Amino acid sequence: MNGRAVRAVRAIRSVRYATAVLTLGWSIAIVAQPARAQEPPAPAPASTPVTTGTIEVAATARDPEIAARLKSVLKATSWFESLDVRVQDGVVFLAGISDTPEQRVWAGDLARRTQDVAAVVNRIEVRTPSVFDFAPATRGLRDLGRGIVGALPMFAFAMVVLGIAWLLSRTARALTRQALERRTLAPLLREVISRAAGAAVMIIGLFIVFRVSGLTAVALSVVGGTGLLGLVLGIAFRGITENFLSSIFLSIQPPFRTGDLLAINEHVGYVERLTNRATVLISLDGNHIQIPNSTVYQATIRNFTSNPNRREDFSVGIGYDDAIDEAQAVAMRVLAEHPAVLGNPEPWVLVESLGSATVVLRIYFWLDGTQHSWLKVKSSVIRLVKRAFQSAGISMPDEARELVFPNGVPVRMVADEQRVVPERAAVPRPAQPAGETGDITTAAEAGLRSEAGELREQSRRGRTPEEGSDLLAQQPSAGRASTDEVRARGA
Repeated sequence: MNGRAVRAVRAIRSVRYATAVLTLGWSIAIVAQPARAQEPPAPAPASTPVTTGTIEVAATARDPEIAARLKSVLKATSWFESLDVRVQDGVVFLAGISDTPEQRVWAGDLARRTQDVAAVVNRIEVRTPSVFDFAPATRGLRDLGRGIVGALPMFAFAMVVLGIAWLLSRTARALTRQALERRTLAPLLREVISRAAGAAVMIIGLFIVFRVSGLTAVALSVVGGTGLLGLVLGIAFRGITENFLSSIFLSIQPPFRTGDLLAINEHVGYVERLTNRATVLISLDGNHIQIPNSTVYQATIRNFTSNPNRREDFSVGIGYDDAIDEAQAVAMRVLAEHPAVLGNPEPWVLVESLGSATVVLRIYFWLDGTQHSWLKVKSSVIRLVKRAFQSAGISMPDEARELVFPNGVPVRMVADEQRVVPERAAVPRPAQPAGETGDITTAAEAGLRSEAGELREQSRRGRTPEEGSDLLAQQPSAGRASTDEVRARGA
């Protein structure tokens, strides 16, 4: 037969096949279409090859040829058991058992893309795994091991980058601290800035690691979430953050120095140290008082040492029959002769009020708080003023228990019908107490010197409750005046 005759025969055979397919198509659609609707569309697994295009069998494929070709391909995968492939008038019937639904779907897709296949009836069943089937777990462990082994190069790269970033962060922190030492900044502020510089370098290293690893979103979260993390931590730990910022501000411009006598709210004591958390005072009783720096920063601070001169006062009452100017002169003479009372500013003896039985005088005097204890000096001055008043015959009546009659008490006595007119009763003058001396200080007052040195010595012997570096001890010397300079200005 020549070529034209062969093509004619093939054309007639193709028409016959097409007619047979159209005839059987309507009858098979009812069976094939529901089966396709029940198949869930699922992508082929990574281990399943994807078939594209059309498999060429022959110029015009016959049913046995299609069945043989499909069966050979499916057997080559070793995925199916009890495999049976039949083709009738271009309709492929698949039967067997597969391990996964993806393998079943793949077999149907392979048959549909085969040349001259009109329809596919996929009757492959998926094997139900046993309850004691450990194959998925084994496969998962195997995949995990492969993932770990595959991640080892990236892990090594991350360790190298982070190590370099850590070294660079330490270098940046040291260089920043060294550069800031030339400036008159507070030590705590220098430490915060240097640590921030080191943290910035470390964050850049983390960004590089995440970016190279393909975790771009995580890298952006690290950079963008740093500020958000700081905001969240600031809100959650508001008290701690406020206290830390107060420590920075107090270290930048401290309102007191070590050894200053302060009154912070109701607490009075000498400054022991200023740490990152609290200000430590030594009370006049020798106890340690720890006040949070946030409270110190917002409190009203009375510094008794910044100006060494301190004024003290007390009141004393004299009788109405005593001369006020004489009492003032006696008190001023005592103040002028006292070694601890300063002449400049000058002391005062003022009339404060007129009481029910006494004229109240208030005595003001100044002393050097860095050298003398105001408690001891005040005790000494009161004792000497009282002695001087008694020596001068100036009465100091007690309003609660003593009544004074300056003009005497009239007395009438009737005896033998004779009237006796009494003389004016003399008002007794207070006598000088026996054994009282005019010494400036007594053994009970233990001298007039300040007790600040003794309290500091007790603090050195005791345990400091607040650990950490003293921010006041690390202050730069520029701009700080010595005690002698402060005393000279106050004098």
